[in-house]
Amino acid sequence: MEWTDVTDWLLDPGIRILIILIIGGVLWFILRRILRPIVSRTMVRTKGESRRGIEKQTDTLTGVFTGVARIGVLIIVLLLILTEFDVNIGPILAGFGIAGVAVGFGAQYLIRDLIAGVFVIMENQYRVGDVAKVADITALVEDITLRKTVLRDLDGVVHHVPNGEIRTASNFTRHFSRVNIDFPVAYGTNLDHAIEVMNRVGMELAEDEDWKSRIVTPPQVLRVNNLGDSGIDIKMLGDVKPSEQWAVMGELRLRMKKAFDSEGIEIPWPHTKVYFGNSPDNPDAS
Repeated sequence: MEWTDVTDWLLDPGIRILIILIIGGVLWFILRRILRPIVSRTMVRTKGESRRGIEKQTDTLTGVFTGVARIGVLIIVLLLILTEFDVNIGPILAGFGIAGVAVGFGAQYLIRDLIAGVFVIMENQYRVGDVAKVADITALVEDITLRKTVLRDLDGVVHHVPNGEIRTASNFTRHFSRVNIDFPVAYGTNLDHAIEVMNRVGMELAEDEDWKSRIVTPPQVLRVNNLGDSGIDIKMLGDVKPSEQWAVMGELRLRMKKAFDSEGIEIPWPHTKVYFGNSPDNPDAS
């Protein structure tokens, strides 16, 4: 190859390749700048969503679409550059079509997972850091991608759930959480007194300096919930900050046990009376 051939190539196809690279870089720069505002304006928002929650959802969606846009720009630039080397890209595009059909038949479950992942992220069903029940697994959400959700349970076990397998997702920490707990008392208990003590303990917990920042509404008695075999169940409800329900319920149980002991309120336990011989109502009967 003569030096003049090299210079001719640099002055003609070389310049066009440089222009293609510049246009690709500018396109990528523009996409990176506009993707986040577009996602922020078009994503699904739910009532009561916190600003931090919206930011986390926007970051997740922007990351997903940025990755897709990056691959798209690279493919377009590569194909345009190949045409400058007199490479016929027709067979390549046809090969992509055939490969797409093959993938469509051979990777149906993967495509299902990806589509389900898009809806999980766009609808903000749960986020990293939430406690959720996903595919009958209740655990902390550690990671969410288009293909799968990663959960870690209390035993430290990590679960990888394909998004396409998710039929129902229950979020325990969306916007707020709730204390929902039953306290049993013996049948001989004065219920008005017990309810007064329980409401007092719930209010004291909500006013405590170490706990009031976690509690939205003080735990209070809702109703007499059940007449059980050994005692009467009284239900308490209260709203707390997301993920704080377990800590608050633990502290509430501790304080309630101390309050019941000091007020002489008996907490029942299962017991059985056994009689041998005569009836207890008529011990002298034969």
